[in-house]
Amino acid sequence: MARKFLSIISLGIITIFALVFLAGGGTDDKDLLRQTFQIEAVYYDSGYVEISYFDKSGKTNSVVMEILGMEESFQKSFSTSEFIEIVPFPNLPKYGWPIHPVVLEIDHKEFGRIQLKTEIHSLDEPVPRVIYSRP
Repeated sequence: MARKFLSIISLGIITIFALVFLAGGGTDDKDLLRQTFQIEAVYYDSGYVEISYFDKSGKTNSVVMEILGMEESFQKSFSTSEFIEIVPFPNLPKYGWPIHPVVLEIDHKEFGRIQLKTEIHSLDEPVPRVIYSRP
């Protein structure tokens, strides 16, 4: 009887932890990153993408920005907490913007190494979500 009762309690505890995890109970770190970093990549009909980055804390040591999925990969390094970069993009992608994600590898004084990933979007489209991760 005690074993059965103990297994029911442990199953309940595991279920609670799973629900907290799935409901986003462990997102404090991501929320802090969301509050600190801003990135947006906007495509303009005149044939270019404007990528903007802003670190509200001002503690960015360096950023390596890369646009993936291009025939010739675009990569550039920055040593500032804020920048706007204009990248020529004369043709709209055949399979849409998701095949050209913008990835920032950030070295930050407080958070260490962080990666931000977003998609390019046109002015009339909603801003895509940003994925925050620690490699």
